[in-house]
Amino acid sequence: MGMNHRRLGLPGHPCREARAAFSLPELLIAVAVLGILAALALPSGQGALARMRVEAASRSLMLEIERGRDRALRDGRPLLLPLEGEAGLLAEAEATHAALEVHHNLPEALRFTANGLLIDAGTVVVASPATPLRRCLVLALPLGVLRLGQYASEPAAGLSSEHCRPDPTL
Repeated sequence: MGMNHRRLGLPGHPCREARAAFSLPELLIAVAVLGILAALALPSGQGALARMRVEAASRSLMLEIERGRDRALRDGRPLLLPLEGEAGLLAEAEATHAALEVHHNLPEALRFTANGLLIDAGTVVVASPATPLRRCLVLALPLGVLRLGQYASEPAAGLSSEHCRPDPTL
């Protein structure tokens, strides 16, 4: 009872058929199709990346403000948190997340009381030219409440907390 190599097509046997390969025209067509798909996906990928940068920068700002509040409360003394300048939160957000625009109507530094209350109010809008998404952060008095939302107007027209709409609920 011998094995029939021809029927099984075992490797190394002289009767084995040659492997199928792509011809040059088939490879060129495949590369062209992949190039077209990549060109179509690139703008949407850049838009998604811009949206992620806007989201990350706005949430990072909110987190840093909360950390300032916690530090004032923990230390039991007033705290000044700079926004402008090299060490400021807004300059850091713009440097960390490239191609972002940050608009605000806040003072140069946020002031926290010894019991952690934020005594400055205003609105911050984070945007990018690559996406229509504009995130806003509202600091409201009298208790220094922070609210994150989507800004429903052009920041260049003047900032107002009224244009900061809450995120839609899922």
